Amino acid sequence: MQKRTFSPDTLRRFAELEEKLQYRFKDVGLLATALTHSSWANEHNTPHNERLEFLGDAVLEVNVSLEIYHRFPQEREGGMTRLRSRMVSEGKLAELALALDLGTMLFMGRGEEAQGGRLRHSLIADAMEAVLGAVYLDGGSEAAAALIRRLYKDRWPEAGTSRKAKDHKTRLQEATQAMLHSLPVYVPLSSSGPEHAKIFCVQLELSDGRSFTAEGPSLKRAEQEAARIALLALGIDEQSEK
Repeated sequence: MQKRTFSPDTLRRFAELEEKLQYRFKDVGLLATALTHSSWANEHNTPHNERLEFLGDAVLEVNVSLEIYHRFPQEREGGMTRLRSRMVSEGKLAELALALDLGTMLFMGRGEEAQGGRLRHSLIADAMEAVLGAVYLDGGSEAAAALIRRLYKDRWPEAGTSRKAKDHKTRLQEATQAMLHSLPVYVPLSSSGPEHAKIFCVQLELSDGRSFTAEGPSLKRAEQEAARIALLALGIDEQSEK
């Protein structure tokens, strides 16, 4: 593969992202790879971000685990595990990516972009992990740890969760029964992608006429994501239950 070259506009956008990350890459090629979806790589014969995503996932889990250990000294193992799952979930990573406007930065194939890939939570969450992996390779473990601390600074709950958290669908069912005297309806819309990496799209309908669409790597995950979005629309989030 030929070494990638970047236009002045692309380098300017890289610099804007570095400013948001508060990290300057020594090797901007690592950042470019982190932002390259496999659909673009296939069209342009360039490396894609899946290996960096793998690395970033591990870096994130270790650092979040350490933060939970020190931040919540009274939390037991089960609660720590549930909290970690919440803090490294696809939804949380997509939230971080959206705050950085990461979707607009991605190198993405025409077909993927036409299907709304820049807003797909699973895709931008993967890119967020890849960026963390790139920072780890470029600046080492402390640089990656510092970035994760910055990204999560205002996103930690005030306390851990010693009881098993209810899933989004259960919470939404309870909320709609109380508020609307009805239950939400989940309608599968479509599935796309290869068999080993399908993306499912689901529409959630409430009796007041509102509907919400979400995607996930399985129908259950898509339904959970739709329920999460609906809870936020109803003004119900994890903090409001505490």
